[in-house]
Amino acid sequence: QVQVVESGGGLVQAGGSLRLSCAASGRTFSIYRMGWFRQAPGKEREFVSGTWDGGRTWYEDSVKGRFTISRRNAENTVYLQMNSLKFEDTAVYYCAASQRSSGQYEYWGQGTQVTVSS
Repeated sequence: QVQVVESGGGLVQAGGSLRLSCAASGRTFSIYRMGWFRQAPGKEREFVSGTWDGGRTWYEDSVKGRFTISRRNAENTVYLQMNSLKFEDTAVYYCAASQRSSGQYEYWGQGTQVTVSS
């Protein structure tokens, strides 16, 4: 089993920055990829960014150039640096981990709220 816990959400003005952290524990040696998802009110959860074992990264189009995902394997932690935040980035952000190279993520955090004021 793997547990993931997010932190770092909060309230920020448009144009500002936040950094989210996700700490994994348990069978962390088995984690192949970690990702960030978000869910805005009234919308479905969507993929934001992911990082695969070996360092590959992927971003949803709307956050490219503004968000940066990074992973510290020694600390079993993933970060999401969010710059130039927009009102539409407001959502609950979830961290997820997977032991598989593709498909659904098996382990999810409880989420952290990010609110961007316009």
